[in-house]
Amino acid sequence: SRVHSTAGIPRRSRRRKSIAIAYESAQGDGAEQGTSEPQRPRWEPRDWRQQLERIQEMRRNRDAPVDEMGVEKCYDSSAPPQVMRYQVLLSLMLSSQTKDQVTSAAMLRLRQRGLTVDSILQMDDATLGQIIYPVGFWRNKVKYIKQTTAILKQKYGGDIPRTVEELVQLPGVGPKMAHLAMNIAWDSVSGIAVDTHVHRITNRLKWVKKETRYPEETRVALEDWLPRDLWREINWLLVGFGQQTCLPVNPRCNECLNQDICPAAKRH
Repeated sequence: SRVHSTAGIPRRSRRRKSIAIAYESAQGDGAEQGTSEPQRPRWEPRDWRQQLERIQEMRRNRDAPVDEMGVEKCYDSSAPPQVMRYQVLLSLMLSSQTKDQVTSAAMLRLRQRGLTVDSILQMDDATLGQIIYPVGFWRNKVKYIKQTTAILKQKYGGDIPRTVEELVQLPGVGPKMAHLAMNIAWDSVSGIAVDTHVHRITNRLKWVKKETRYPEETRVALEDWLPRDLWREINWLLVGFGQQTCLPVNPRCNECLNQDICPAAKRH
């Protein structure tokens, strides 16, 4: 049986809280100033629908690393649901600052040994480190995986939490991982998962009102205007687009269908 703890639910990171408050107060001010005034149209980026359609077209072949080796390809879909959800969370923890190919290979090695909560708890740190190496920050991840797995066993009956608030309390689990876990493991859209690709590309396209510095800031800005029915798709779309075309350094603007309507395009 699953045991749920409510102790940690209200707690959120300081940065997220301050952003949320800033947005709420801004809305409140408008409401107080004049309730009789018609509501101003919601801000949305120029050309965003056309830009999105062109990105969808560029991603039609689904042949980016994320499509072949992303988190959705890393877990054992034939495993019992609870084991599958644990594997999703673990692959997300491994994927941080790590290429999809490296994460996928590490997950394969773990699954060959039978990847469950109990198997990880029984494994010594040195063995776990050898298996997951060379994922980024592998020493820290050994520690976080062990701590998080122990918490799952103790507080959640070996399953993963069902809320973003509880997921981000786990060692080594950030907001992006939590939203992806909700999406993939629980089939629930809780928010937009913003990683380095989504953060970079949405700033280049000016899909944020003003430039954002942190992925979590980007998430709040995007959720303010992007229709909710696109929240699930947007991470997958932009990650692959960022891996293939809109690269961090030397983006391939000459191959991009958006080059005529992208504010950041290098036009030669």
